[in-house]
Order: sequence, then C-alpha cells, then structure tokens
Amino acid sequence: MKGNRFSVILIILLIILGINFSFSQNAQNVNNVHRVGTTAAQFLKIAAGARPVGMGGAYSALATDILAVYWNPAGLSRVVGTGEAIFNHSSWLAETNYDFAAFSVNLRNMGSVGFSLISLRTPQQPVRTVEHPEGTGQMWDANMISLAVTYARNLTDRFSIGFTGKFVQERIFQAIARGAAFDLGILYQTPIESITLGAAIFNFGTKMRLDGRILFINEEPLNEPGGPTEIPAQYRTEKYDMPLGLRFGLAWKAVKNEHMEITMAVDGTQPNDNTEYLNSGIEIGLERMLYLRAGYKSLFLENSEQGLTFGVGFRYDAVGSNFKFDFGWADYGRLQSVKFVSFAIRY
Repeated sequence: MKGNRFSVILIILLIILGINFSFSQNAQNVNNVHRVGTTAAQFLKIAAGARPVGMGGAYSALATDILAVYWNPAGLSRVVGTGEAIFNHSSWLAETNYDFAAFSVNLRNMGSVGFSLISLRTPQQPVRTVEHPEGTGQMWDANMISLAVTYARNLTDRFSIGFTGKFVQERIFQAIARGAAFDLGILYQTPIESITLGAAIFNFGTKMRLDGRILFINEEPLNEPGGPTEIPAQYRTEKYDMPLGLRFGLAWKAVKNEHMEITMAVDGTQPNDNTEYLNSGIEIGLERMLYLRAGYKSLFLENSEQGLTFGVGFRYDAVGSNFKFDFGWADYGRLQSVKFVSFAIRY
C-alpha cells in the first residue's frame, strides 16, 4: 500500500517537473520574447478570495480551506468538518464585476469534492459604428465564466493531492469562445510542523477561438462597378492557449499560541505568457478572531502595475459553524486599486 502511494507521488512530481522543463524549453525557443497578451481567458488569473489578495497572492501552501479549489486543489482535503462555502465579490478594473463562489463536501475516507464558479462581467454599452457613431440601437457586453469540479484526497497524514476540471467560456457581444482545462495540485506538511509546501499546475487545457454569427459578413471582393456583391464571408479568428502556469509555495507558521499566530508565505509562479515572479505575504492573527494581512504581489514581474496588498479578516464560531468575513485591497498603480470582499461559512 505504501509502495503504491509513493509511486503516485513520484508520478505527480515527474509531471510537474516535465511541464516545468517544457516551459523552460519554450522560453529558450522564443529567445525570451515576452508573450504578454497572447493567451485567452485572462480572467482565470484574477485572484479568488479576499484573504489571499491581502497576502499578496502567496497562498498555494496555505490553501486548506474552500479557496483551495482555485489556489491548490490538494488543500481541499484538509477542510475541517462537513464542508465549506464562500462568496467573493470585487468591483474589478474598468468598471467590471468579478465574482467567485464555491462550496465543498467532505466525503470522509473517500476524500473531498468541491464546486466553483467564476464570473467576470462588463456593463452594457451601445454598439457604435462608423455609419452610426451615436449608436445602432443595439447594446453589447462581455461575460466570462468558469465552472469547475474539484476532487482531493489525503494519501498520507502529510501528503495530499487534488484535481480540478473546468469548463471555460468567454462571450463578447455575439462571439463566443469555449474551452476546457484542469488543475493539478499537491500539498505536503513537512516533518517541521510549522512549514508546509504546495505546488500546482493550473489551466492546462485546450486552445480557445472566438466564433459566432457576428463574424459572418457580406463582402464585395472586387469593389468594382458591375462586380459581384453581397458575397457571404467570415472573419477568421485565431486559436489561443489558456493562461497555463506552474506555482510553488512555502508557508511558515512563525508563531502559534492561544493569543497570537504569525504566518508567512511565499509563492513562485512561472506563467506561459509572461516572466517569472514572486508573491509574498504575512498574516497576524489575534485571539483567533482578528487577522491583519499584508503582502507584495508580482515581485520581479517586468512592467507590472501590481504591488502592495493589505487585508483584514474576522472569525466567529457559533452553533457548530465557523463564519469568516474578509476584506482585501490591492494596488494596481496607474490602474488604481481593487477591493475584494469575501464571506465564508464552515459547516
């Protein structure tokens, strides 16, 4: 039995190292030319949860709550109790709205399963053309969603694995792109009880391409008097990869007693559409009720507008349940700041 477990662990580690090697090879092949803006479904990179936001996005080794379905699926198996649910809202950049919702169920010896939804929406605006600069009477908007199912299990009392499968859709006016992806995560509680390691591959999936009736047009190919007119045609759209990435994290419980907890964390991320970067954060818990957080996001990422983050959280236990309210703030430089609000309940 132990041999089988270690075989699974070895296979997972080999997969992670293999994808890491492919990333390195890809970077060499393109002579380090940055691929910013060359992947679809960018909304999948928006951090979920006010607590991780407050800690600068350093959460892959701390994800032992419902937020594990986004940050590291392996951590879902560490949720205490029957399960947990969360709702997170943010007024995102450029007047868009970002929402994240998830819940999980503990299946005891069979592991844990979770379900999650991500949504990014833009407000409706009038359709304007050269011929109708004041509007055609139509309204357009954009909506991006991701529906995901997560399964996690403890292989040992220290080692956990998790998988997430997701359906992804982007809609802009009458054009739609769809795809599928999965995440793979591992979580390891080291022999040093205060240190936890985490790693995850995220958004490994299909290419996405916009399609829809808005791409169909009537064209005049020759543009000459007496030439053919109203020839059915279609705009050609390209396929784009998902925002694939590899994330490693370390969390350290520097102080833990009845009155105070101090946790430090750092994540290193290697994306397929940008340079490598680090996220770091610290959390100070007082009387297991009040939590103060700070962090720095996207360290070493070139031309990044991200930076300092702050957050605060409250915990309250009642009637066998645990209620959590969290607020997170992140600086986006010239793009101003973003605020996150989360409410969670553990049942």
